[in-house]
Amino acid sequence: MALSANQMRPGMVIMHDNELFSVFSITHRTPGNLRAFVQAKIRNLRTGGMIEYRFRSDDRIERAMLDENEMEFLYSDGDAFYFMNTENYEQTHLNRDVLGDAVQYLIPNLKIKVEFYQGKPVSVELPQTVDLEIVDTEPGIKGASVSNVTKAATMETGLVVQVPPFIEKGEKIRVETTEGTYLERVK
Repeated sequence: MALSANQMRPGMVIMHDNELFSVFSITHRTPGNLRAFVQAKIRNLRTGGMIEYRFRSDDRIERAMLDENEMEFLYSDGDAFYFMNTENYEQTHLNRDVLGDAVQYLIPNLKIKVEFYQGKPVSVELPQTVDLEIVDTEPGIKGASVSNVTKAATMETGLVVQVPPFIEKGEKIRVETTEGTYLERVK
């Protein structure tokens, strides 16, 4: 589906130079007596690289039509991560290069959204938060209260998160997936 560069929105997936790109951010500019243009930050879905590109306002952009499926993470085997489609129970595997940093949040039974382009997985969307168990951190400090002091904690997936000093090994915490930050302790 073709649209003008002015109609691009963050989150859209477009075809540019025969590659799929996810639109990260856009800025409409009209410099003085020059023609208007759209400055876009776009991420290559194959390589993960982020580039900035200037589109003329009247440029035609090809919007990629993606199929989105909810998948449940089952297990990993090296660089292969196995998922089950929650609608038809078919199993498929995704490689680390498709998942990117999302592998640091994958725990069994986690449901994610996977976007497919012409039958090939191109991107994944994690839930807002994930509950992870701490497998290693410095011992907790008795009587410590919430402050701006933090310590590093390694999660069951290998992710390292900064946590308050009262959090101890073996506890579960809620982690925000876009920034990889500690939100709260989970009972």
